[in-house]
Amino acid sequence: MNDHINRRGFLRDAAAAGLLLGAAGLPLQGMAQNKEKEKEEPVILYRTLGKTGLQMTILGYGAMRTSDPAVIRQAVDMGINNIDTARGYMDGHNEEIVAKALGDLRKKVVITTKIRVGTKERMNADIDASLAALNTDYIDILLLHGLKRDEEVQNEEWIGLLQEAKKAGKVRFAGFSTHNNMSGTLRAAVKGGFFDVVLTAYNFKSEPDLTKAIGEAAKAGIGIIAMKTQAGGYTDAAMGGLNPHQAALKWALDDQNVTCAIPAMVTFDQLNENFSVMGSHLGWLDRKTLHRYGRVIDDRLCRFCNRCADQCEHGVAISDIQRCLMYAEGYGDEALALSSYADLGREAGLSACRSCSGCTVTCPNGVNITANLQRAMQHFA
Repeated sequence: MNDHINRRGFLRDAAAAGLLLGAAGLPLQGMAQNKEKEKEEPVILYRTLGKTGLQMTILGYGAMRTSDPAVIRQAVDMGINNIDTARGYMDGHNEEIVAKALGDLRKKVVITTKIRVGTKERMNADIDASLAALNTDYIDILLLHGLKRDEEVQNEEWIGLLQEAKKAGKVRFAGFSTHNNMSGTLRAAVKGGFFDVVLTAYNFKSEPDLTKAIGEAAKAGIGIIAMKTQAGGYTDAAMGGLNPHQAALKWALDDQNVTCAIPAMVTFDQLNENFSVMGSHLGWLDRKTLHRYGRVIDDRLCRFCNRCADQCEHGVAISDIQRCLMYAEGYGDEALALSSYADLGREAGLSACRSCSGCTVTCPNGVNITANLQRAMQHFA
């Protein structure tokens, strides 16, 4: 998978600078030395999204938490050409924000949206609702939201619905997102052979087997989009002022099997910070920063492997609850944390934990599940 670089602007500016300096009688050697000291300008990099053939900028725009269309519009004006949203984000309003931001630029951008699985009637209604909210005749990439079991990836009714949506011209490419059991669902997608795209949680704290599964899926022609790349986005005094989030994004994009990453961006500052990562490489200081960040978050960041799922006899959705807690403590987004927790439903929630004499669930990655669930009970009381 090759990166393609847009150098037109770079060459134009460089040529103009050379002509001006020549006219002024200034030494070009001195200019080169000064340029080396300046910060390297970001360049637009593209990768091919698996068998879809879509050329995606390696930095996509995660619109999940964005309420200001101007930030999304600025991202597109800067050159980002793919945007991720979902029918359920902001109770359906996030897709409308994306549509408002794009306006007449719709055809220049790859739009990914997601629907929850359920009855065929409801899923078809959600597709139509997304088309209306996005003000478009077609969805570039439609994902089934949050699959976690291998058998879900092989559900014939859901696959049939997606095939019908493709045939009707409502959807160009189909896939699914996954926050849990990512390695298992990726391998199930390879085995099934239907899905074009998988959006998976992936960051520098992910298990090595997930990296391997991503490679297997990419080799099979499945386009891989990475989310949760910032490993929670925590800020902590123990970091000593270091900002690990650019390094974390570099780590995910350093994997050539990943077509693009879609970090959630809310402000212009976040957009600019992430955009500057394009064209840069993961270096020694980045790795040192991630090592330090990893020690800070090691016992609180769920890896979403879902190996804790069968340990709780009460059926508590431990991994999903820890993801909701991450939204509160890492993202600093209480509204998202509360709405995501509400989506889990009472049976999967923390009700059983309140009357439990003591949690016996353990994490193979060393996450302190008991402490996380205790904090979650305080957040989601």
